[in-house]
Amino acid sequence: MDRAEAEVRLLDAAEELFYARGIQAVGMDQVRAASGVSLRRLYQVYPSKSDLVVAWLERRDLRWRTRLAEYAESRAVGVERVLAVYDWLYEWFCEPDFRGCAFINSFGELGAVDPAVADSVRAHKSAFHDYMAGLVAAAGESGQTVGPLVLLAEGAMATAAISGSPEPARRARLGAARLLAARQR
Repeated sequence: MDRAEAEVRLLDAAEELFYARGIQAVGMDQVRAASGVSLRRLYQVYPSKSDLVVAWLERRDLRWRTRLAEYAESRAVGVERVLAVYDWLYEWFCEPDFRGCAFINSFGELGAVDPAVADSVRAHKSAFHDYMAGLVAAAGESGQTVGPLVLLAEGAMATAAISGSPEPARRARLGAARLLAARQR
């Protein structure tokens, strides 16, 4: 098995195990077993669990942001694209394996003890903020609304995970619509 195949198999296994069970609950031997990659090869590709977690988060970041952008950008430019973020969150929260935001979960588990994981989480959250800022600017809205809009989305992510309900996305969308309407007056 070449390095590229081993990397994909390890990241696929890490994705499933870390997201479903939590990072600290999953040992490297469990990742090895689920991936079918030898322990020696695992440590050649990812010398530490932290390296594997960061690689998993980076891949998840790319996938998450790509899915969000594809969804939002299928809507008309303007406020509808901003609000589409919350519609997409609702659909994500309805997925049967939804267990919250992997980045929030990872930071909660390792943010205080693993600077590389904390940096990866911060990079994801910063990229999401920047994406929202671009949508807001394209809608001709004030940049002052970006922070509150991001907080509505982040709050919906945390609340949906805890409550087990997708409804926080709908409430966040309503709040976002009200915020944007108030700014237009």
